[in-house]
Amino acid sequence: MSNTSKSAQPPLDDLMMAMDVVDTLRHDEALALKELASDQRDEAMIKRLREIYESQGIEVPDRILREGVEGLKENRFVYSPPAGGFSRTLAMLYIRRSIWGKWLAIGLAVLVAAVLAYRFLVVAPAERAAQELRVELSETLPAELEATAARITDISLEDAATKDAERLLADGKRAAEDGEAAAARKALADMKALEARLLSVYDVRIVSRPDMPTGVTRIPDVNRTTENYYLVVEAIGPDGNALERQVISEEDNARKRVNIWAQRVPRATFDAVREDKEADGIVQDNLLGRKERGRLDPEWEMPVEPGAITQW
Repeated sequence: MSNTSKSAQPPLDDLMMAMDVVDTLRHDEALALKELASDQRDEAMIKRLREIYESQGIEVPDRILREGVEGLKENRFVYSPPAGGFSRTLAMLYIRRSIWGKWLAIGLAVLVAAVLAYRFLVVAPAERAAQELRVELSETLPAELEATAARITDISLEDAATKDAERLLADGKRAAEDGEAAAARKALADMKALEARLLSVYDVRIVSRPDMPTGVTRIPDVNRTTENYYLVVEAIGPDGNALERQVISEEDNARKRVNIWAQRVPRATFDAVREDKEADGIVQDNLLGRKERGRLDPEWEMPVEPGAITQW
Protein backbone atom coordinates (compact mmCIF):
# COMPACT_ATOMS: atom_id res chain seq x y z
CA MET A 1 0.00 0.00 0.00
CA SER A 2 2.85 2.32 0.89
CA ASN A 3 4.78 1.52 -2.31
CA THR A 4 1.69 2.13 -4.41
CA SER A 5 1.11 5.55 -2.77
CA LYS A 6 4.71 6.57 -3.28
CA SER A 7 4.75 5.48 -6.91
CA ALA A 8 1.48 7.30 -7.56
CA GLN A 9 2.90 10.50 -6.07
CA PRO A 10 3.75 12.84 -8.99
CA PRO A 11 7.39 14.09 -9.09
CA LEU A 12 7.93 17.71 -8.02
CA ASP A 13 10.21 20.25 -9.62
CA ASP A 14 13.40 20.61 -7.62
CA LEU A 15 13.06 24.36 -7.19
CA MET A 16 9.45 24.10 -6.12
CA MET A 17 10.38 21.32 -3.72
CA ALA A 18 13.14 23.39 -2.17
CA MET A 19 10.72 26.26 -1.72
CA ASP A 20 8.28 23.90 -0.03
CA VAL A 21 11.01 22.74 2.33
CA VAL A 22 11.78 26.32 3.31
CA ASP A 23 8.08 26.99 3.80
CA THR A 24 7.81 23.93 6.04
CA LEU A 25 10.70 25.15 8.13
CA ARG A 26 9.15 28.59 8.48
CA HIS A 27 5.85 27.15 9.63
CA ASP A 28 7.60 24.90 12.10
CA GLU A 29 8.92 27.96 13.89
CA ALA A 30 10.12 26.13 16.98
CA LEU A 31 12.21 23.73 14.91
CA ALA A 32 13.75 26.47 12.80
CA LEU A 33 14.71 28.67 15.72
CA LYS A 34 16.07 25.85 17.80
CA GLU A 35 18.06 24.03 15.15
CA LEU A 36 19.40 26.98 13.21
CA ALA A 37 20.44 28.82 16.31
CA SER A 38 22.69 25.92 17.43
CA ASP A 39 26.14 25.10 16.14
CA GLN A 40 25.25 21.49 15.56
CA ARG A 41 25.29 19.99 12.15
CA ASP A 42 22.19 20.19 10.05
CA GLU A 43 21.63 16.44 10.08
CA ALA A 44 19.12 16.61 12.87
CA MET A 45 17.00 19.14 10.96
CA ILE A 46 17.25 17.11 7.76
CA LYS A 47 16.17 14.03 9.64
CA ARG A 48 13.20 15.91 11.07
CA LEU A 49 12.21 17.18 7.63
CA ARG A 50 12.48 13.71 6.16
CA GLU A 51 10.11 12.41 8.84
CA ILE A 52 7.61 15.17 8.12
CA TYR A 53 7.51 14.47 4.37
CA GLU A 54 7.46 10.70 4.82
CA SER A 55 4.45 11.09 7.11
CA GLN A 56 2.73 12.81 4.20
CA GLY A 57 3.75 10.10 1.74
CA ILE A 58 6.22 12.35 -0.07
CA GLU A 59 9.74 11.19 -0.87
CA VAL A 60 12.20 14.09 -0.93
CA PRO A 61 15.88 13.57 -1.81
CA ASP A 62 18.42 14.61 0.79
CA ARG A 63 19.87 17.01 -1.78
CA ILE A 64 16.62 18.97 -1.81
CA LEU A 65 16.38 18.92 1.97
CA ARG A 66 19.90 20.33 2.27
CA GLU A 67 19.14 23.03 -0.28
CA GLY A 68 16.06 23.96 1.70
CA VAL A 69 18.02 24.26 4.93
CA GLU A 70 20.71 26.34 3.22
CA GLY A 71 18.03 28.45 1.56
CA LEU A 72 16.44 29.21 4.91
CA LYS A 73 19.80 30.28 6.30
CA GLU A 74 20.45 32.53 3.33
CA ASN A 75 16.85 33.88 3.22
CA ARG A 76 16.37 32.57 -0.27
CA PHE A 77 12.81 32.26 -1.54
CA VAL A 78 11.91 35.22 0.72
CA TYR A 79 10.32 38.27 -0.80
CA SER A 80 12.02 41.49 0.24
CA PRO A 81 10.14 44.63 -0.73
CA PRO A 82 12.18 47.10 -2.75
CA ALA A 83 13.65 50.08 -0.98
CA GLY A 84 11.63 53.30 -0.95
CA GLY A 85 12.24 56.09 -3.43
CA PHE A 86 10.73 58.11 -6.25
CA SER A 87 10.80 55.19 -8.68
CA ARG A 88 9.09 52.91 -6.20
CA THR A 89 6.46 55.59 -5.53
CA LEU A 90 5.73 55.86 -9.24
CA ALA A 91 5.56 52.09 -9.51
CA MET A 92 3.11 51.85 -6.62
CA LEU A 93 0.99 54.58 -8.13
CA TYR A 94 0.89 52.70 -11.39
CA ILE A 95 -0.03 49.47 -9.64
CA ARG A 96 -2.83 51.15 -7.74
CA ARG A 97 -4.04 53.16 -10.74
CA SER A 98 -7.38 51.36 -10.80
CA ILE A 99 -8.10 52.69 -7.28
CA TRP A 100 -6.87 56.25 -7.41
CA GLY A 101 -7.84 56.57 -11.06
CA LYS A 102 -11.49 55.97 -10.18
CA TRP A 103 -11.47 58.67 -7.50
CA LEU A 104 -9.56 61.01 -9.78
CA ALA A 105 -12.18 60.50 -12.48
CA ILE A 106 -14.97 61.17 -9.97
CA GLY A 107 -13.21 64.32 -8.76
CA LEU A 108 -12.71 65.56 -12.30
CA ALA A 109 -16.35 64.85 -13.13
CA VAL A 110 -17.50 66.79 -10.05
CA LEU A 111 -15.19 69.68 -10.92
CA VAL A 112 -16.40 69.79 -14.52
CA ALA A 113 -20.04 69.64 -13.35
CA ALA A 114 -19.43 72.50 -10.91
CA VAL A 115 -17.77 74.64 -13.58
CA LEU A 116 -20.57 73.96 -16.06
CA ALA A 117 -23.25 74.64 -13.45
CA TYR A 118 -21.61 77.94 -12.50
CA ARG A 119 -21.31 78.85 -16.16
CA PHE A 120 -24.90 78.07 -17.10
CA LEU A 121 -26.62 79.03 -13.84
CA VAL A 122 -24.65 82.13 -12.83
CA VAL A 123 -22.40 83.49 -15.54
CA ALA A 124 -24.67 82.95 -18.56
CA PRO A 125 -27.81 84.49 -16.94
CA ALA A 126 -25.73 87.46 -15.75
CA GLU A 127 -24.33 87.97 -19.24
CA ARG A 128 -27.82 87.72 -20.77
CA ALA A 129 -29.21 90.19 -18.23
CA ALA A 130 -26.35 92.61 -18.91
CA GLN A 131 -26.90 92.34 -22.66
CA GLU A 132 -30.66 92.81 -22.29
CA LEU A 133 -30.05 95.88 -20.10
CA ARG A 134 -27.70 97.35 -22.71
CA VAL A 135 -30.31 96.82 -25.41
CA GLU A 136 -33.04 98.28 -23.22
CA LEU A 137 -31.04 101.41 -22.40
CA SER A 138 -29.69 101.99 -25.90
CA GLU A 139 -32.68 100.93 -28.02
CA THR A 140 -35.91 99.86 -26.31
CA LEU A 141 -36.43 102.67 -23.78
CA PRO A 142 -35.41 105.54 -26.08
CA ALA A 143 -37.67 104.21 -28.83
CA GLU A 144 -40.65 103.81 -26.49
CA LEU A 145 -40.08 107.26 -24.99
CA GLU A 146 -40.01 108.85 -28.44
CA ALA A 147 -43.09 106.96 -29.62
CA THR A 148 -45.12 107.77 -26.49
CA ALA A 149 -44.16 111.45 -26.63
CA ALA A 150 -45.23 111.59 -30.27
CA ARG A 151 -48.62 110.05 -29.46
CA ILE A 152 -49.18 112.52 -26.63
CA THR A 153 -48.37 115.43 -28.93
CA ASP A 154 -50.92 114.14 -31.46
CA ILE A 155 -53.80 113.76 -29.00
CA SER A 156 -53.12 116.56 -26.54
CA LEU A 157 -55.39 119.60 -26.59
CA GLU A 158 -53.48 121.29 -23.78
CA ASP A 159 -50.04 122.85 -23.80
CA ALA A 160 -49.42 121.67 -20.25
CA ALA A 161 -49.70 118.03 -21.29
CA THR A 162 -47.40 118.54 -24.27
CA LYS A 163 -44.80 120.27 -22.11
CA ASP A 164 -45.02 117.47 -19.52
CA ALA A 165 -44.39 114.91 -22.26
CA GLU A 166 -41.37 116.86 -23.53
CA ARG A 167 -39.94 117.09 -20.03
CA LEU A 168 -40.43 113.37 -19.37
CA LEU A 169 -38.89 112.53 -22.75
CA ALA A 170 -35.77 114.55 -21.98
CA ASP A 171 -35.49 113.08 -18.46
CA GLY A 172 -35.95 109.52 -19.70
CA LYS A 173 -33.41 109.79 -22.52
CA ARG A 174 -30.85 111.40 -20.23
CA ALA A 175 -31.32 108.64 -17.65
CA ALA A 176 -30.93 105.95 -20.35
CA GLU A 177 -27.71 107.53 -21.59
CA ASP A 178 -26.36 107.62 -18.04
CA GLY A 179 -27.24 103.96 -17.50
CA GLU A 180 -29.93 104.74 -14.91
CA ALA A 181 -32.47 102.12 -15.93
CA ALA A 182 -34.86 102.70 -13.01
CA ALA A 183 -35.12 106.43 -13.71
CA ALA A 184 -35.62 105.86 -17.44
CA ARG A 185 -38.36 103.30 -16.78
CA LYS A 186 -40.12 105.66 -14.37
CA ALA A 187 -40.07 108.44 -16.96
CA LEU A 188 -41.67 106.09 -19.48
CA ALA A 189 -44.28 104.91 -16.93
CA ASP A 190 -45.18 108.52 -16.07
CA MET A 191 -45.47 109.35 -19.75
CA LYS A 192 -47.78 106.39 -20.38
CA ALA A 193 -49.90 107.42 -17.40
CA LEU A 194 -50.15 110.90 -18.92
CA GLU A 195 -51.18 109.35 -22.25
CA ALA A 196 -53.84 107.24 -20.56
CA ARG A 197 -55.14 110.30 -18.76
CA LEU A 198 -55.45 112.20 -22.03
CA LEU A 199 -57.18 109.28 -23.75
CA SER A 200 -59.76 108.77 -21.02
CA VAL A 201 -63.32 109.92 -21.71
CA TYR A 202 -66.00 110.05 -18.99
CA ASP A 203 -68.76 112.07 -17.37
CA VAL A 204 -68.51 113.15 -13.73
CA ARG A 205 -72.00 112.37 -12.44
CA ILE A 206 -73.49 113.11 -9.03
CA VAL A 207 -74.39 109.94 -7.16
CA SER A 208 -78.09 109.61 -6.37
CA ARG A 209 -78.72 106.20 -4.80
CA PRO A 210 -80.57 105.18 -1.64
CA ASP A 211 -77.48 103.56 -0.12
CA MET A 212 -75.14 106.48 -0.83
CA PRO A 213 -75.19 110.14 0.31
CA THR A 214 -75.29 112.74 -2.44
CA GLY A 215 -73.40 115.40 -0.48
CA VAL A 216 -71.28 115.67 2.66
CA THR A 217 -69.91 118.56 4.68
CA ARG A 218 -66.73 119.01 6.66
CA ILE A 219 -65.58 121.48 9.32
CA PRO A 220 -61.82 121.80 8.75
CA ASP A 221 -59.52 121.61 11.76
CA VAL A 222 -57.61 124.71 10.71
CA ASN A 223 -60.76 126.83 10.73
CA ARG A 224 -63.59 125.65 12.96
CA THR A 225 -65.81 128.60 11.99
CA THR A 226 -66.21 127.52 8.37
CA GLU A 227 -67.71 124.54 6.58
CA ASN A 228 -66.62 122.77 3.37
CA TYR A 229 -69.17 121.29 0.97
CA TYR A 230 -68.70 118.21 -1.21
CA LEU A 231 -70.80 116.35 -3.78
CA VAL A 232 -70.33 112.58 -4.03
CA VAL A 233 -69.54 111.77 -7.67
CA GLU A 234 -68.30 109.00 -9.95
CA ALA A 235 -66.71 108.82 -13.40
CA ILE A 236 -68.98 107.07 -15.91
CA GLY A 237 -67.34 105.87 -19.12
CA PRO A 238 -68.91 105.67 -22.60
CA ASP A 239 -70.04 102.12 -21.86
CA GLY A 240 -72.01 103.24 -18.78
CA ASN A 241 -69.63 101.67 -16.27
CA ALA A 242 -67.88 103.51 -13.46
CA LEU A 243 -64.17 104.11 -14.08
CA GLU A 244 -61.42 104.05 -11.48
CA ARG A 245 -59.60 107.35 -11.02
CA GLN A 246 -56.65 108.47 -8.97
CA VAL A 247 -57.75 111.08 -6.43
CA ILE A 248 -55.70 112.97 -3.85
CA SER A 249 -57.59 113.65 -0.63
CA GLU A 250 -57.12 117.20 0.60
CA GLU A 251 -57.58 116.01 4.18
CA ASP A 252 -54.46 113.80 4.36
CA ASN A 253 -52.82 114.18 0.91
CA ALA A 254 -53.21 110.42 0.39
CA ARG A 255 -53.31 109.35 -3.26
CA LYS A 256 -55.88 106.61 -3.95
CA ARG A 257 -57.51 104.92 -6.92
CA VAL A 258 -61.26 105.01 -6.33
CA ASN A 259 -64.54 104.58 -8.18
CA ILE A 260 -66.37 107.17 -6.07
CA TRP A 261 -65.06 110.35 -4.46
CA ALA A 262 -66.44 113.62 -3.13
CA GLN A 263 -65.68 116.76 -5.13
CA ARG A 264 -65.51 120.04 -3.27
CA VAL A 265 -68.04 122.65 -4.48
CA PRO A 266 -69.27 126.08 -3.44
CA ARG A 267 -72.23 126.20 -1.11
CA ALA A 268 -74.43 127.49 -3.89
CA THR A 269 -73.76 124.38 -6.02
CA PHE A 270 -74.27 122.17 -2.99
CA ASP A 271 -77.61 123.80 -2.14
CA ALA A 272 -78.81 123.60 -5.74
CA VAL A 273 -78.19 119.88 -5.89
CA ARG A 274 -79.81 119.38 -2.48
CA GLU A 275 -82.95 121.16 -3.61
CA ASP A 276 -82.97 119.11 -6.82
CA LYS A 277 -82.93 115.90 -4.82
CA GLU A 278 -85.46 117.06 -2.23
CA ALA A 279 -88.02 117.65 -5.00
CA ASP A 280 -88.51 113.98 -5.88
CA GLY A 281 -85.64 112.06 -4.23
CA ILE A 282 -83.62 112.01 -7.42
CA VAL A 283 -80.96 114.38 -8.69
CA GLN A 284 -82.24 115.20 -12.14
CA ASP A 285 -79.40 117.49 -13.16
CA ASN A 286 -76.64 115.08 -12.20
CA LEU A 287 -73.91 116.02 -14.70
CA LEU A 288 -71.19 117.85 -12.78
CA GLY A 289 -68.51 117.76 -15.50
CA ARG A 290 -67.34 116.07 -18.68
CA LYS A 291 -63.85 114.79 -19.50
CA GLU A 292 -62.99 114.85 -23.21
CA ARG A 293 -60.25 113.05 -25.13
CA GLY A 294 -57.05 115.11 -25.18
CA ARG A 295 -57.91 116.98 -21.98
CA LEU A 296 -56.22 116.46 -18.62
CA ASP A 297 -59.23 117.21 -16.44
CA PRO A 298 -63.00 117.48 -16.78
CA GLU A 299 -64.68 120.66 -17.91
CA TRP A 300 -67.22 121.46 -15.20
CA GLU A 301 -70.86 122.05 -15.97
CA MET A 302 -71.42 123.50 -12.50
CA PRO A 303 -69.13 125.64 -10.36
CA VAL A 304 -66.64 123.56 -8.37
CA GLU A 305 -63.70 124.27 -6.08
CA PRO A 306 -60.28 122.65 -6.02
CA GLY A 307 -60.05 119.69 -3.65
CA ALA A 308 -61.62 116.34 -3.04
CA ILE A 309 -61.90 113.66 -0.32
CA THR A 310 -62.05 109.90 -0.59
CA GLN A 311 -63.59 109.05 2.79
CA TRP A 312 -66.60 110.40 4.65
